[in-house]
Amino acid sequence: MFRLLEGKNVNLRVVEKEDLPLFAEWLSSLEVLGEYNPLRQVSRLETEKMFENDKAYEMKEFIIEKKDGIKIGFMVHFCVLHPFCGKQLEIGYALVPSERGKGYCTEATKIMVDYLFLSRDTMRVQASTDTRNLASHKVLEKAGFKKEGTMRKYLFSRGELRDAYLYSIL
Repeated sequence: MFRLLEGKNVNLRVVEKEDLPLFAEWLSSLEVLGEYNPLRQVSRLETEKMFENDKAYEMKEFIIEKKDGIKIGFMVHFCVLHPFCGKQLEIGYALVPSERGKGYCTEATKIMVDYLFLSRDTMRVQASTDTRNLASHKVLEKAGFKKEGTMRKYLFSRGELRDAYLYSIL
């Protein structure tokens, strides 16, 4: 099987149509998204539409797989449009709970960052995370990201506006 992006312990491969049922399940799963991401309920049909129309945000979805082919999570990259700064590349990720804390997400993040710097005309990749999400802070910092600051009341999740940290790597 073709592996787009290979690491020591995990591979990243582009989400294919046959992955969409699992991807839709993950996008709607409280366990996979964790306590710090906004709640979503996404149907398979909505996931298919998102998958077909991801060019609007220049979004690309990847499955994170262990070397034995077990699917353990996903990673995305997309563009955030700023009126005066142009497009900024941002990444996001989630792992199934049983595979967290094993270094897989940090490795996947490093692989994605290398890929983006080699394949895109950019000098910056960013990520945002809830200020309380210590595990995500560690992933980004171990992958070489620097915390730039706090975005106050940045995201609405679980009935409240939450602050987020903005991280970047150059």
